[in-house]
Amino acid sequence: MKSKHAFMLVQFLVFALAFEAAIGATCTTPSSAGSEGGDKYRWYLTPEDLANTKWLSGVPNYDVVNKLFEEGRTHVWEAGSLEEYVQSLVKTWEFELVQKADPNDYKTVVPNFILGINGKKYFTLEQIGKIGGSYNVFLQTSLPPSLRFYNPDEETYNSSQTVFKQVFPRGFAFEILQVFSGPPVIAFKFRHWGYFEGSYKEYAPTGELIEFFGTAIYTLNEECKVTNVEFFFDRGELLAGLLKGKTSDEAAALSGGCPFVQ
Repeated sequence: MKSKHAFMLVQFLVFALAFEAAIGATCTTPSSAGSEGGDKYRWYLTPEDLANTKWLSGVPNYDVVNKLFEEGRTHVWEAGSLEEYVQSLVKTWEFELVQKADPNDYKTVVPNFILGINGKKYFTLEQIGKIGGSYNVFLQTSLPPSLRFYNPDEETYNSSQTVFKQVFPRGFAFEILQVFSGPPVIAFKFRHWGYFEGSYKEYAPTGELIEFFGTAIYTLNEECKVTNVEFFFDRGELLAGLLKGKTSDEAAALSGGCPFVQ
């Protein structure tokens, strides 16, 4: 499976480099992004943006996860670099899909945007909204329900947010590791990480680092709006870390000793 994904990525990279050379698109931080008074790593989060946007679960605040990001990142990209632009684009795109209630408020994507996961499933903005946010989309699986450690079909936007905010109380940070090609077809490698410091259902927290790696391709139009995205990663890298926590039954057995001598 990994070799197939690697081959697909190579194909995309060849196309991306050729397309970039032919078109010569240049995308930079939008002038309306509002860096002053906003978030350091995401566009469109100025006080004015916060006041004039419909939010799914209240006004977002990224101070806690930004601290985790700054403490755990492996690269500090130079301001104005391609890597810094891509990292801000992806963080902004993600927060819009997760936090904004009205797709008309999205500023990074086109209305007919398409999101692909591991070359298997593809979603429109309407479908993403119905499924219920990023966790339920990114953790889609073909496993039978009885074998799903996390079942996105049984979760809503609110329940999925509650589950993972509890698992990762300091947030789930994201960084760009390497950018292979720039706009209009951006290909990059990324890392996602957090600390298992809150319980996951019946599994107790371990405090351990949980991280996964992947690649993605963002295609932009002439206005530097995202038209479609492809992500390639192994969802098991995230979920396997949660299995390390002891269940409530295991913890009770360990603390209570042998039940036959009590």
